[in-house]
Amino acid sequence: MVIRCNDLWTMDLSRLGLVEIFNRKVEDSILLSVFVEMKNWKLSRFSRALSHLENAYHGSLKPSVLTEIPGPRSKELSAQLDTIQESRTVSFFIDFEKSQGNYLVDADGNILLDMFCQIASLPLGYNHPAVIQAVKNNSEFMSFLVQRPALGINPPIQWPQVLQQTLQNVAPRGLEQVVTTCGCGTSANENAFKAAFIWKRAKQRPGVEPTIEELESAMHNRPPGSPSLAILSFENSFHGRTLGSLSATRSKALYKVDFPSFEWPMAPFPNLRYPLQGKQDLMNIKEEDRCLKSVANILSTHPIPIAAVIVEPILSEGGDLSASPRFFRELRDLALQNDVAFIVDEVQTGCGATGTFWAHEAWELSTPPDMVTFSKKMQVSGYYARKGFRPAQCSRIFGTWMGDPLRMLHCKAIVDTINSEKLLERVKHTGEYLKNGLMEASNQFPEQIKNVRGKGTFLAWDCKSSEERDHFIYVLRQYGVNIGGCGKNTCRLRPALILEHDDVEVFMTAFQQALKTITLS
Repeated sequence: MVIRCNDLWTMDLSRLGLVEIFNRKVEDSILLSVFVEMKNWKLSRFSRALSHLENAYHGSLKPSVLTEIPGPRSKELSAQLDTIQESRTVSFFIDFEKSQGNYLVDADGNILLDMFCQIASLPLGYNHPAVIQAVKNNSEFMSFLVQRPALGINPPIQWPQVLQQTLQNVAPRGLEQVVTTCGCGTSANENAFKAAFIWKRAKQRPGVEPTIEELESAMHNRPPGSPSLAILSFENSFHGRTLGSLSATRSKALYKVDFPSFEWPMAPFPNLRYPLQGKQDLMNIKEEDRCLKSVANILSTHPIPIAAVIVEPILSEGGDLSASPRFFRELRDLALQNDVAFIVDEVQTGCGATGTFWAHEAWELSTPPDMVTFSKKMQVSGYYARKGFRPAQCSRIFGTWMGDPLRMLHCKAIVDTINSEKLLERVKHTGEYLKNGLMEASNQFPEQIKNVRGKGTFLAWDCKSSEERDHFIYVLRQYGVNIGGCGKNTCRLRPALILEHDDVEVFMTAFQQALKTITLS
């Protein structure tokens, strides 16, 4: 019998002769087992395709624009897609097989330096050899591809070791527990909220178990079983689009309109002035103090008790806004003083882009966060937590998959490569070089490039308006560089961790060309 596994990276595994099923007797029980036979591995289509991707990586792609971007083929594919699902958010289509390193190849053969990397979710760029080698050399990839386990009830025998070698290997200081979720940042935050609510109610409840009244009233969405509790988030924040996380999202009204929401409070986030030095310092301190005072007032007076405060180290979707380490340290202290859980949303900032593996490391907190959420570059999603945030009852935070072993192996290859290639150090040096280039451009074009900011390669600047921002992104693509936008008028950079000085030179050349084109038009 042959298992037919269709469409692994556009290939049909049923033709490879890799997978056979046989019956094996183990301790008097007949078990159906999967045997993966790697015969003629290097001759198989699968191996040849992986080798092709690996060899192509060592090529020398550079920006090459053959058509307008999006080009005719991308537009044709968008029209096809639109007959099936929403396509208006699509910028252009990518040929992932031809893309390599920091450079993408689009459907029309245009080559662009990718400084956005799938909305900050490609830590090693395209077709990195370390990831390809991990797929080729680790038979567990095939096992986890052929069947996806329900990790909460029947995890594979390798699961504890996989967790230890991946997520526990990069766990934030002081957070011993990790919960893996279904794969997106929204699910990570949503479940962290649930953990905070369970923790808060457990502290209020005299016994360990919910009362009969609580259990019965919860089935009718009424208190005391469904209590009035809230999550405090910040103006311009983004924490996801499911109903709970959407109630904490404050970046765009269109994300929220028409959906029922919880009556959760919002605090102001510091609107700092740049550059962060000199006479601006005193004004920024006053601005941060204003916001901290508002947080303290909400925590002590809001009519709905606050279970947790959630904050991003850099408010990414809201315009790449940040604050000083002092602000975050005092915010942490306020949470402790008010017996409120402190959640750090590292969905976009985690995994090295700011020069430390977790952006909140730069805050030098005396007391670690209660939870840290992650996704994107990690390829898997979930949250780290202190021991006290594990519910007393099992299955309170649960789902069929509870993670993805296949992507966990992907995560391991990423973490191993970050360490072996010392990519955090590279991000610091390359980021400084890139930021200096942006500052010089801002001095040269002060009306077009304002408020350069960020850490590592996690950088941004403002344009005069959203229309000018969108036009700049379009023009820059025509010169072979892909970047992203956020907030009202902000451009943001989210390159891979493997970005090098030569790539920065490519970026700055195109950047200057785009600026000159815009100023002359």
